[in-house]
Amino acid sequence: MKRYDTLIIGHVSKDENITPEDRELSIGGAVVYSSVAAKRIGANIAALTKLNADDVSALDVFTKYEVPYYYRESKQTTSIRNTYFSADRERRKCEAISVADPFVIEDIPEDVKADCYYLGGLIKGEFPEPLIVDLAARGKIAVDAQGFLRVNEGGPMAFKDWDRKREMIPHITYFKTDAAEAEILTGEKDCEKAARILNGWGADEVMVTSSPGALVFVDGQAYTFPFTSRNLSGRTGRGDTCFSTYCNWRIDHSPEEACCFAAALTSLKMETPGPFSGSAADVKAAIEEQYRG
Repeated sequence: MKRYDTLIIGHVSKDENITPEDRELSIGGAVVYSSVAAKRIGANIAALTKLNADDVSALDVFTKYEVPYYYRESKQTTSIRNTYFSADRERRKCEAISVADPFVIEDIPEDVKADCYYLGGLIKGEFPEPLIVDLAARGKIAVDAQGFLRVNEGGPMAFKDWDRKREMIPHITYFKTDAAEAEILTGEKDCEKAARILNGWGADEVMVTSSPGALVFVDGQAYTFPFTSRNLSGRTGRGDTCFSTYCNWRIDHSPEEACCFAAALTSLKMETPGPFSGSAADVKAAIEEQYRG
């Protein structure tokens, strides 16, 4: 039996990122940004993904960053076009070019046991709700709301409320949204108030990311740390990086310490396109400079 702190599950994506300045083709997806960040800070993790057999070269991204991985074959590989309209990359249009098959409980390797099952979804349907219940019986669950709110409408994607949220959220240990998703779920524009509501619905620890920074709400207490990036060329993957870092640093640290560490690491990541390539030592140095200097 192979044991991991976290099994990070999600579709790799053949991404096309279009900005006012450039056009970039890359292999991305929450599973990539999340697993690489966790691996770089020393977490004992593995990734699980699904893709078409013709695209197995996309798995090289895991080999490159020394991330152990498992994969299952799918009729298609997920591919997404992201068009960013502003310099801060907060405004974007997302289009699904193709979508891989949903995950099912049988996709989890029989010889793998994880303390936490991390669902890093891109599009609604990637994780059927019964999978949350099945995995919650095995360990902690971390869920990115994007995988349950972003709906493929035949290419263009739109964010819609999660109709089974009140039923599913009590199964979730770590729940992450961005500011817009939090408002869709709760009707509340204020990030802290939205996080408090989500916590009240049953999620043990709630993270909300926004352009100013990261907020975590746990046990009636909110912790907030700003993003301090000098540029936003690596904005894609911000939420995935921040949430995975929080969940994995949280194993041996308090919520406040984990939120601080996640914000600092994400700030460094956003200065360079692609997954986080630094180290825990780099993050600790950034914390001293940006938050304690």
